[in-house]
Amino acid sequence: MITEEELRKNYEDVLNNIKAHAQKVGRDYSDIKLVAVTKTHPIELLNLAVKIGIRTFGENYAQELRDKAKALEGVDIEWHFIGRIQTNKVKYIVPVAKMIHSVYRLEELEEIDKVAKKFGKIQDILLEVNVSGEETKAGLQPEQVKDFLVSATRFTNVKIVGLMTMAPYVEPENARPYFRKLRILRDELKVDFPDIVELSMGMTNDYTVAVEEGSTIVRIGTALFGERKKLK
Repeated sequence: MITEEELRKNYEDVLNNIKAHAQKVGRDYSDIKLVAVTKTHPIELLNLAVKIGIRTFGENYAQELRDKAKALEGVDIEWHFIGRIQTNKVKYIVPVAKMIHSVYRLEELEEIDKVAKKFGKIQDILLEVNVSGEETKAGLQPEQVKDFLVSATRFTNVKIVGLMTMAPYVEPENARPYFRKLRILRDELKVDFPDIVELSMGMTNDYTVAVEEGSTIVRIGTALFGERKKLK
């Protein structure tokens, strides 16, 4: 596992990169939230991350999110769910997640709304948009988002606050058009849907470009924690 010293340096490097690229385009870097992606990493690593000042964590698997939240109960942490949603596991996500990043089906929204009602909670949601058009990627097509938002207005316990995308794994500069497309879409939607403000885009490979293109949330795993050990 990574040492505290290594993690601290990685964290400082990422924060400095966010700051430099935000300033390059005249943005306030404090408007950008860093979500540390900790899927499959042990609880010891999260404790180390908390120790050096990381407070926002992203998990991809519902039961892993539930278990880690329980293990770190009482610690001042904000949890984000960033993985594929299975409707039968929403019950594990809603009680702990500040934000769910990866919604693109009405049945997901319906189940989240139902569970959120039980907990007396308004659940913050991001809609996943497939701006690259890759068949292997999930998400709404850009032209579907407005109709989806209209359909979603019937749900009382969810609040759609922004958009999320995953760019193709290409050279960072080549990801720029996809991030720009999502930002333009967000700006267009804000006219009729003023709650749509967040842009979750940018990972270890391309977050600096995403910041330049307006990302408000970056999802960083490898740049903080190193490569994950491959399961044998």
